[in-house]
Amino acid sequence: MERLRQRADFLAVANGARANSAAFVVQRRRRDDDGPVRVGFTVTRKNGTATERNRIRRRLRELVKRLDVISMRPHHDYVLVGRRPALTRDFTTMLDDLRSALHRLDRLPKAAGGAQALSKEVDTGSRDARPDEN
Repeated sequence: MERLRQRADFLAVANGARANSAAFVVQRRRRDDDGPVRVGFTVTRKNGTATERNRIRRRLRELVKRLDVISMRPHHDYVLVGRRPALTRDFTTMLDDLRSALHRLDRLPKAAGGAQALSKEVDTGSRDARPDEN
């Protein structure tokens, strides 16, 4: 298992399928190349100070280390987006949440990742066109 480190990889995974949990969001995207599973971790600033964000990130990394390898699909990228409850949530509960989230992602139809990305794009042409005020 490798780590995602490039911003472009994180942005690509953000357009894929996602599953929510109380302590994190799991995002997944299939890659075309034949590489290993890659995992990235991110926590936004609204989740606390740098110390708290680092602690959330460490807990998420430990979750993935303790997860059985079979749960993650080969040739896929995963991103775990940490939320503030990850600081206080019981670790075994978080591990069960991660397994459940990965299982929900596996049940999604193959086109769900693309359909979700398409549903985010909304035609805003009518709002942008303003009549001349002369």
